[in-house]
Amino acid sequence: MAPSVNWSEAGRIAAEISRGSANATLRHAAEQALPVMHQAALNGADRDMSAAALRCLGGILEIINGRAAPSFGRRSAGMPQQATPEERARKALGLPLAVQLTCDDVHRAYRRLAKTMHPDHGGSEQAFLDLTAARDLLIHPRAHKNA
Repeated sequence: MAPSVNWSEAGRIAAEISRGSANATLRHAAEQALPVMHQAALNGADRDMSAAALRCLGGILEIINGRAAPSFGRRSAGMPQQATPEERARKALGLPLAVQLTCDDVHRAYRRLAKTMHPDHGGSEQAFLDLTAARDLLIHPRAHKNA
């Protein structure tokens, strides 16, 4: 036997979620569920529409449960990881993160960017110093370990 659901109330709650949720995934799921729940409220006896509305409601509940469930065993789950100094330096030089780099690769990237970032060529002095620090960190990583 199918559960009895007040589709008007479920639609009202989905509308509130779609208007006010900070979670984009939850907001999107609620927005997609609204028309189906509205149709289920109008056609209460239609079994196919009720089944579709139940699937939509299940999707919303799954997202809510996933956000509210404790994250046992998952360290820092949902929190963005802080970039390491090497990752920040690679990003500053426009170098890929997952590739083994040679000193020549670092120097080429540095020279390419230094042409536009140098203060004599219209760049900022601080940006040029940051670029130089990124190059130094990638070429001599052990010298920067304790810094």
